[in-house]
Amino acid sequence: MSSVKTPKKIAARQDRSSKTLTTLLDQSFFIFAGLASFWLAWLVLREGWATGGWWLVGLFFVVWIIVAYLALPRLHRILSNMYVPNYFIGRTRTADGVLSDPVNLSVRGSEEKLHKAMTEAGWVLADDITPRSAWKMVLTVLSGRSYPNAPVSPAFLFGRRQDFAYQQEVDGNPRRRHHVRFWRCPTGWLLPGGHRVDWLAAGTYDKSVGFSLFTFQFTHKIDENIDIERDYIIESVKSNNKNVRVTILKDFSTGYHSRNGFGDAIRTDGDLPILEVGRIKTDDDNVSASTRLGVIYGRHNL
Repeated sequence: MSSVKTPKKIAARQDRSSKTLTTLLDQSFFIFAGLASFWLAWLVLREGWATGGWWLVGLFFVVWIIVAYLALPRLHRILSNMYVPNYFIGRTRTADGVLSDPVNLSVRGSEEKLHKAMTEAGWVLADDITPRSAWKMVLTVLSGRSYPNAPVSPAFLFGRRQDFAYQQEVDGNPRRRHHVRFWRCPTGWLLPGGHRVDWLAAGTYDKSVGFSLFTFQFTHKIDENIDIERDYIIESVKSNNKNVRVTILKDFSTGYHSRNGFGDAIRTDGDLPILEVGRIKTDDDNVSASTRLGVIYGRHNL
């Protein structure tokens, strides 16, 4: 017996076909742009080499810009679309889609309580990346001046960049800092195993500045043992607020040695701590308590 193709089924099939064609065109243009970037770098190198002289210094800089910020990021994005799974695996991604820092911390509690827990522990909210903040970051790194609110590079989870990030400078030098990025979990989303949390985070320690192993871009280099930074974040919050509790999801992800999206080695035991900040008192809690008392007192007088 042949099935009847309803208008709804036909429309759904046409929509899938349209999406497949659009995806194919996007990937084709993206691959073409990546190859064109490498070809441009080769042309600049060949023509500049033929000229010779002091032009070679400027030539090197131009080729580095093209390769590091155009060609290699596009190549990584093409390859990442091919081999990186499009579901939660406990790793963040760079803007180019490359697997980056592991998710090594989670939080249960509201945004207001999370902000209070971090600020009470001496953490500073990082600035958003803008042309002005990025330029200020470059100047302070080169000069060694303090920039407590220095921006952090974007990392992606759930298909979007971090909601916010906190950091602590070391010795007033932006080259070295503790920092942690936070993402709000989608409504109703559960961790593997059915655990519910409100926030996921990735904390690492910037130990110096250098060049990315994968793209040769100028960036921060992180300390290999990210568990030390994870535990530092937890202890700093717990020691400054006795209402914070910690739950540990043992062996949440397999302990591994790997690299982040900039080529830095990373090592972790795979445990995922959950910071329980729901018991922290905030201004909203005080207002709510006062309101309830006022209602009770009013009823009592009636």
